[in-house]
Amino acid sequence: MANAPPAQIPTSFGHELRACLRCRLVKTYDQFRESGCENCQFFKMEEDHERVVDCTTPNFNGIISVMDPSRSWAARWLRIGKFVAGVYTLAVSEALPEEMQAICEDERVQYMPPKRLGNL
Repeated sequence: MANAPPAQIPTSFGHELRACLRCRLVKTYDQFRESGCENCQFFKMEEDHERVVDCTTPNFNGIISVMDPSRSWAARWLRIGKFVAGVYTLAVSEALPEEMQAICEDERVQYMPPKRLGNL
C-alpha cells in the first residue's frame, strides 16, 4: 500500500466527522457514504449506507495527519503504518460490531479492538 493514493481529506472539521472503527481513518459522514473507507474497502460502505453507521463513529479522541505512513514513527506507534496517507484519530472508544468483525476475519485482515480510554 506504500504507493496507494492517499485517502480523502475531510472536507470540514465539524460534528459530521467520523472515524472508521477498524483503521481509525477520519472523514465526514458524506465522504464515507460516497466512497467508503480507503483502508477497509471490503466493508463496502459506499454500497450499503447503513454500514457507515455500523463501521464508523463520531466519538474519537485526537487527530493526526499522516503523509507517509511507512516512514512515520507516529504512524508505526499508532499501528497505522501500513494504511494509506490521510487523517486519522488517535483513539476510538467503541468496538466494531461483531458482524463487521466477522467480515474482517473472512477477509483475513487484522482488527484490534480499542484499548480502554483510561489506559491512553
